[in-house]
Parts: sequence; structure tokens; C-alpha cells
Amino acid sequence: MHVSLTNELESRVKAKVESGLYNNASEVIREALRFMDTHEDWIHEVKLARLREQLKVGTDQLDRGEGITIESKSALDSLFDDIKA
Repeated sequence: MHVSLTNELESRVKAKVESGLYNNASEVIREALRFMDTHEDWIHEVKLARLREQLKVGTDQLDRGEGITIESKSALDSLFDDIKA
């Protein structure tokens, strides 16, 4: 596999190797990819937690009778248009 990096990224990889923390550029890239995977998992969990919070707010509103009835596609489209604005 061949990977092209910008000059800045190549310099950063070289600096990591020169620091002694890594033996070669491949180790730096593997570590970066592992970090990226972990970060993506964490972001997914944060988004899921926020969605759960928002769903809880919505279900609590429905339990209090604060819901509205959507009776047509145009009414639903209008609601989504209002949310986007």
C-alpha cells in the first residue's frame, strides 16, 4: 500500500518517529488509525446519548399531553419546514 501525505503531515509523522515514541512511520500511522477508530466510537456513543435525551424529552411531553396531531403529509412537511428554519 502506498499513502501520500501533505508535507505538513509527513513532517509530523517524521517528528513522532524522531521523538523515539515510534520505531517507524508505519507505527505512527497505525496508532493514528486506532485513535481514529476509538474517536469515532466515542462520537457515536455521544450522539446516541444525545438522541436518547431528546427522545426522553419528547416522550415526557407526550405523557403531559403536549403532543400535536399531524393529519396530512402537507402538515408534516410544514412542521419539518418550521424545524429547519
